[in-house]
Amino acid sequence: MMTKTPNAPNGDAASIPFDVSVDNVVFGFDGDILQVLLIRQGLPGEDMESDRFHMAVPGDLIYPAESLDQAAYRILSNLTSLEGIYLKQFHAFGAPGRVFEEKDREWLRRMRPHPERRVVTIGYYSLVAMAEYEPVPSSFASRAEWCPLADLPRLAFDHNAIVAAALEQLRADVQQENLIFELLPEKFTLGQFQRLHEIILDKELDKRNFRKNVKKMAEVVALDEKQEGVLHKPAQLYTYRKLED
Repeated sequence: MMTKTPNAPNGDAASIPFDVSVDNVVFGFDGDILQVLLIRQGLPGEDMESDRFHMAVPGDLIYPAESLDQAAYRILSNLTSLEGIYLKQFHAFGAPGRVFEEKDREWLRRMRPHPERRVVTIGYYSLVAMAEYEPVPSSFASRAEWCPLADLPRLAFDHNAIVAAALEQLRADVQQENLIFELLPEKFTLGQFQRLHEIILDKELDKRNFRKNVKKMAEVVALDEKQEGVLHKPAQLYTYRKLED
């Protein structure tokens, strides 16, 4: 027997238009701490250094003719000039009350043709080695800057919750895949490798056991090189070499 679809709480669902957007949580590692790339929402002709609007993760509406992945790459490129980086879709966010403060409402009124519409956003996370990428703001991003994950400010809309969900997904993924190497520079120390694991997993790892396990990883290759320009004893450098299938 067919079941009848329940009516929407506030009217016929077919009569309620909504928009679809993509929000990108870009994680970067500087060799010491995990950071998140934020944009300062700004408008042409206005004080670019003002805090009139909240900081936000890079995001925007998708175009009708593009896929979600295409939108994610385009939006990230348009707002931060980052291209060719790792991107993974991880969750959808569609709560009716995603706009919490007047700052966000004003932003929507200024930038969206239909600011009253409900917006469902598809979350992606990205991973970059900060030393290898330089974000450059453009479009409606007046600034693009890295912020320590531990010191995130109050972000636009529900972006704090989106960042938290992205970190939770990353925490699960790095235990199953070799994604963590996307955050490391081409040459890294075992100390940096362990530090990054500890930050993402949010737990301290035993140094001896960690290094014993690393030595079993055929894709982590020791180089005949050491750190340069450091105040402490230079550590040996390693690199990641993907194994052939």
